[in-house]
Amino acid sequence: MAHAKNHDYHILTPSSWPLLGSLFGVVMLFGAVLWMHAITPFVFLAGFVGVLYVMFGWWREVVIESHVGDHTGVVQIGLRYGFILFIMSEVMFFVAWFWTFFKQAMYPMNEYAGSEYVPPVFDPVNAFELPLINTLILLLSGCAVTWAHHALVHENNRKDLITGLAISIVLGVFFTALQAYEYGELLLHHDWKFGEDAFFSAFFMATGFHGFHVVIGTIFLTVCLIRAIRGDFTPEQHVGFEAAAWYWHFVDVVWLFLFFAVYVWGVPS
Repeated sequence: MAHAKNHDYHILTPSSWPLLGSLFGVVMLFGAVLWMHAITPFVFLAGFVGVLYVMFGWWREVVIESHVGDHTGVVQIGLRYGFILFIMSEVMFFVAWFWTFFKQAMYPMNEYAGSEYVPPVFDPVNAFELPLINTLILLLSGCAVTWAHHALVHENNRKDLITGLAISIVLGVFFTALQAYEYGELLLHHDWKFGEDAFFSAFFMATGFHGFHVVIGTIFLTVCLIRAIRGDFTPEQHVGFEAAAWYWHFVDVVWLFLFFAVYVWGVPS
């Protein structure tokens, strides 16, 4: 016999998603090790597909829960806290790469040429050309997300919500395309190399992982756009879109630090 809900909390039913996600994650990481040892990439790909399946299925259930009214005010607070903690973990991830970059730039390890570090010779990047253009593109994309959020929360204007999301997604794709072009120019025409020096490693890992986060954020916003077109999100129920906006602003802020630290200070023009 069903009982009426007399509290603000969401009591979850038993689910197989956490177990499946853990198993596929182990398969993916084990497959990555095999791939790195030039054995086979297929184990990694199988685990990766499994992780994507779990993400789709699990988050689909979360969306359904919001539609049936399980996301009360208390539950929404918990979801927001959880996503804030996730962003904090991402911040510490990038702190590690900034730490590596500054450490190698100011106090390099004495393991390169006897007791003295010999900096690599390379064609420097002009920070105020393509990197500056990418900075402006990402900032404008963040402005579009803020516009979309304001349109939803303060005006309940779905047309501007959809337009702002679409603009931010297009600008995110432009950023990724320009970064790919920059990598191609550096590697093919300016004698930069992957992994042959601590400077190159720190540069490509920091900017490359940021580019990966831009791709993830673009997918995140695309899902929100699809949901907005289908009629999801209201001024009271929009935790998914709010999480996407927070994530996109986090990506913006990280890029600003990368631009000034890596391109302006770390790579002399």
